Amino acid sequence: MIEYVSGKLVSVETPYIVIDHHGLGYQVFCANPFVFEKSMNEHIQVYTYHYVKEDLIRLFGFQSKSERDLFEKLLNVSGIGPKGALAILASGQPDQVVSAIESEDEAFLVKFPGVGKKTARQIILDLKGKLEEFTITLLTPAADVKRTAKVTANNEALEEAFEALRALGYVEKELKKVRPTLSEETLSTDAYIRKALQLMLKA
Repeated sequence: MIEYVSGKLVSVETPYIVIDHHGLGYQVFCANPFVFEKSMNEHIQVYTYHYVKEDLIRLFGFQSKSERDLFEKLLNVSGIGPKGALAILASGQPDQVVSAIESEDEAFLVKFPGVGKKTARQIILDLKGKLEEFTITLLTPAADVKRTAKVTANNEALEEAFEALRALGYVEKELKKVRPTLSEETLSTDAYIRKALQLMLKA
Protein backbone atom coordinates (compact mmCIF):
# COMPACT_ATOMS: atom_id res chain seq x y z
CA MET A 1 0.00 0.00 0.00
CA ILE A 2 1.16 3.55 -0.74
CA GLU A 3 1.12 5.25 2.67
CA TYR A 4 1.37 8.78 1.34
CA VAL A 5 2.48 10.89 -1.62
CA SER A 6 4.53 14.03 -1.12
CA GLY A 7 5.57 16.55 -3.70
CA LYS A 8 4.60 19.77 -5.46
CA LEU A 9 0.89 20.38 -6.03
CA VAL A 10 0.64 21.27 -9.72
CA SER A 11 -3.08 20.93 -10.48
CA VAL A 12 -6.47 21.00 -8.75
CA GLU A 13 -9.36 19.61 -10.80
CA THR A 14 -12.98 18.82 -9.90
CA PRO A 15 -12.42 15.16 -8.91
CA TYR A 16 -8.67 15.05 -8.24
CA ILE A 17 -5.35 16.78 -7.64
CA VAL A 18 -2.01 16.17 -9.32
CA ILE A 19 1.18 15.96 -7.26
CA ASP A 20 4.58 16.13 -8.95
CA HIS A 21 7.00 13.80 -7.19
CA HIS A 22 10.45 13.97 -8.79
CA GLY A 23 8.97 14.45 -12.26
CA LEU A 24 6.26 11.83 -11.86
CA GLY A 25 2.70 13.20 -11.70
CA TYR A 26 0.41 11.37 -9.29
CA GLN A 27 -3.32 11.74 -9.98
CA VAL A 28 -4.97 11.59 -6.55
CA PHE A 29 -8.76 11.54 -6.23
CA CYS A 30 -10.12 13.40 -3.20
CA ALA A 31 -13.42 14.01 -1.44
CA ASN A 32 -12.88 17.75 -1.85
CA PRO A 33 -9.87 18.56 -4.06
CA PHE A 34 -10.32 22.31 -3.57
CA VAL A 35 -9.31 22.06 0.09
CA PHE A 36 -5.75 21.79 -1.25
CA GLU A 37 -6.08 24.79 -3.57
CA LYS A 38 -4.39 27.14 -1.11
CA SER A 39 -1.21 25.05 -1.47
CA MET A 40 -0.91 25.33 -5.26
CA ASN A 41 2.74 25.06 -6.40
CA GLU A 42 3.80 24.24 -2.86
CA HIS A 43 5.07 21.00 -1.36
CA ILE A 44 2.30 18.94 0.24
CA GLN A 45 1.86 15.47 1.72
CA VAL A 46 -1.34 13.50 1.18
CA TYR A 47 -2.23 10.23 2.89
CA THR A 48 -3.38 7.75 0.30
CA TYR A 49 -5.43 4.62 -0.30
CA HIS A 50 -4.59 2.53 -3.37
CA TYR A 51 -7.88 1.12 -4.66
CA VAL A 52 -7.52 -1.85 -6.99
CA LYS A 53 -10.39 -3.69 -8.68
CA GLU A 54 -10.68 -5.54 -11.97
CA ASP A 55 -12.23 -2.53 -13.68
CA LEU A 56 -10.73 0.33 -11.66
CA ILE A 57 -7.34 1.32 -10.27
CA ARG A 58 -7.18 4.67 -8.48
CA LEU A 59 -5.24 6.48 -5.81
CA PHE A 60 -7.41 8.29 -3.25
CA GLY A 61 -6.00 11.06 -1.08
CA PHE A 62 -6.83 12.46 2.35
CA GLN A 63 -5.61 15.26 4.61
CA SER A 64 -5.22 12.97 7.61
CA LYS A 65 -4.84 9.32 8.52
CA SER A 66 -8.16 9.48 10.36
CA GLU A 67 -10.04 10.48 7.19
CA ARG A 68 -8.35 7.69 5.28
CA ASP A 69 -9.17 5.16 7.98
CA LEU A 70 -12.83 6.20 7.96
CA PHE A 71 -12.83 5.89 4.16
CA GLU A 72 -11.54 2.31 4.52
CA LYS A 73 -14.22 1.52 7.09
CA LEU A 74 -16.92 2.78 4.74
CA LEU A 75 -15.54 0.71 1.87
CA ASN A 76 -16.06 -2.40 3.96
CA VAL A 77 -19.80 -1.73 4.08
CA SER A 78 -21.84 -3.67 1.54
CA GLY A 79 -23.23 -1.28 -1.07
CA ILE A 80 -20.64 1.48 -0.49
CA GLY A 81 -18.01 2.05 -3.18
CA PRO A 82 -15.23 4.65 -3.33
CA LYS A 83 -17.48 7.31 -4.89
CA GLY A 84 -20.07 6.88 -2.16
CA ALA A 85 -17.45 6.91 0.59
CA LEU A 86 -15.93 10.11 -0.81
CA ALA A 87 -19.35 11.77 -0.99
CA ILE A 88 -19.86 11.05 2.71
CA LEU A 89 -16.44 12.42 3.64
CA ALA A 90 -16.92 15.50 1.44
CA SER A 91 -19.19 17.06 4.06
CA GLY A 92 -16.02 18.08 5.86
CA GLN A 93 -17.56 16.91 9.14
CA PRO A 94 -16.68 13.22 9.58
CA ASP A 95 -17.37 13.58 13.30
CA GLN A 96 -21.06 14.02 12.44
CA VAL A 97 -20.94 10.88 10.31
CA VAL A 98 -19.45 8.91 13.18
CA SER A 99 -22.03 10.34 15.57
CA ALA A 100 -24.88 9.45 13.19
CA ILE A 101 -23.64 5.87 12.93
CA GLU A 102 -23.26 5.46 16.68
CA SER A 103 -26.70 6.97 17.36
CA GLU A 104 -28.32 4.99 14.50
CA ASP A 105 -29.45 8.19 12.80
CA GLU A 106 -30.56 6.80 9.44
CA ALA A 107 -32.24 10.09 8.49
CA PHE A 108 -28.85 11.83 8.51
CA LEU A 109 -27.08 9.16 6.47
CA VAL A 110 -29.68 8.93 3.68
CA LYS A 111 -28.99 12.59 2.81
CA PHE A 112 -25.74 11.56 1.12
CA PRO A 113 -25.82 10.73 -2.63
CA GLY A 114 -26.28 7.03 -3.28
CA VAL A 115 -27.21 6.21 0.32
CA GLY A 116 -30.75 4.89 0.63
CA LYS A 117 -32.45 3.49 3.72
CA LYS A 118 -31.11 0.00 3.08
CA THR A 119 -27.53 1.21 2.71
CA ALA A 120 -27.82 3.53 5.71
CA ARG A 121 -29.00 0.61 7.81
CA GLN A 122 -26.13 -1.50 6.51
CA ILE A 123 -23.62 1.21 7.46
CA ILE A 124 -24.98 1.24 11.00
CA LEU A 125 -25.04 -2.57 11.27
CA ASP A 126 -21.48 -2.91 9.98
CA LEU A 127 -19.81 0.03 11.76
CA LYS A 128 -21.64 0.83 14.98
CA GLY A 129 -19.37 0.19 17.94
CA LYS A 130 -16.30 -0.02 15.70
CA LEU A 131 -15.50 3.69 15.41
CA GLU A 132 -14.27 4.54 18.90
CA GLU A 133 -10.86 5.44 17.47
CA PHE A 134 -12.43 8.29 15.51
CA THR A 135 -14.40 9.96 18.30
CA ILE A 136 -11.34 11.82 19.61
CA THR A 137 -9.35 12.51 16.43
CA LEU A 138 -12.37 13.82 14.53
CA LEU A 139 -13.88 16.09 17.17
CA THR A 140 -12.14 19.22 15.91
CA PRO A 141 -12.94 20.03 12.27
CA ALA A 142 -10.25 21.61 10.15
CA ALA A 143 -10.40 25.41 10.02
CA ASP A 144 -11.88 26.83 6.84
CA VAL A 145 -9.61 28.88 4.63
CA LYS A 146 -10.64 32.54 4.67
CA ARG A 147 -10.07 34.67 1.62
CA THR A 148 -11.70 37.48 -0.26
CA ALA A 149 -12.28 37.72 -3.98
CA LYS A 150 -13.76 40.01 -6.64
CA VAL A 151 -17.28 39.29 -7.87
CA THR A 152 -16.06 37.51 -11.01
CA ALA A 153 -13.68 35.33 -9.04
CA ASN A 154 -16.42 34.63 -6.51
CA ASN A 155 -18.79 33.46 -9.26
CA GLU A 156 -16.07 31.22 -10.63
CA ALA A 157 -15.48 29.71 -7.19
CA LEU A 158 -19.23 29.07 -6.80
CA GLU A 159 -19.48 27.33 -10.17
CA GLU A 160 -16.40 25.21 -9.40
CA ALA A 161 -18.08 24.20 -6.15
CA PHE A 162 -21.25 23.13 -7.97
CA GLU A 163 -19.20 21.13 -10.48
CA ALA A 164 -17.53 19.31 -7.60
CA LEU A 165 -20.91 18.60 -6.00
CA ARG A 166 -22.26 17.24 -9.28
CA ALA A 167 -19.23 14.94 -9.49
CA LEU A 168 -20.12 13.64 -6.03
CA GLY A 169 -23.60 12.72 -7.21
CA TYR A 170 -25.78 15.63 -6.14
CA VAL A 171 -28.49 16.52 -8.67
CA GLU A 172 -29.61 19.91 -9.97
CA LYS A 173 -32.80 19.87 -7.89
CA GLU A 174 -30.75 19.70 -4.69
CA LEU A 175 -28.22 22.29 -5.86
CA LYS A 176 -30.92 24.73 -6.94
CA LYS A 177 -32.26 24.87 -3.39
CA VAL A 178 -28.95 26.05 -1.88
CA ARG A 179 -27.75 28.32 -4.70
CA PRO A 180 -29.63 31.46 -3.51
CA THR A 181 -28.12 31.22 -0.03
CA LEU A 182 -24.61 30.59 -1.33
CA SER A 183 -24.84 33.40 -3.88
CA GLU A 184 -25.20 35.91 -1.06
CA GLU A 185 -21.73 35.09 0.29
CA THR A 186 -18.15 35.52 -0.86
CA LEU A 187 -16.31 32.28 -0.17
CA SER A 188 -13.56 30.08 -1.54
CA THR A 189 -14.51 27.04 -3.62
CA ASP A 190 -13.77 24.76 -0.68
CA ALA A 191 -15.90 26.83 1.70
CA TYR A 192 -18.78 26.90 -0.81
CA ILE A 193 -18.67 23.09 -1.02
CA ARG A 194 -18.64 22.70 2.74
CA LYS A 195 -21.52 25.11 3.26
CA ALA A 196 -23.59 23.58 0.45
CA LEU A 197 -23.18 20.13 1.97
CA GLN A 198 -24.10 21.43 5.42
CA LEU A 199 -27.24 23.09 4.03
CA MET A 200 -28.30 19.99 2.12
CA LEU A 201 -27.70 17.73 5.11
CA LYS A 202 -29.90 19.97 7.28
CA ALA A 203 -32.69 20.04 4.70
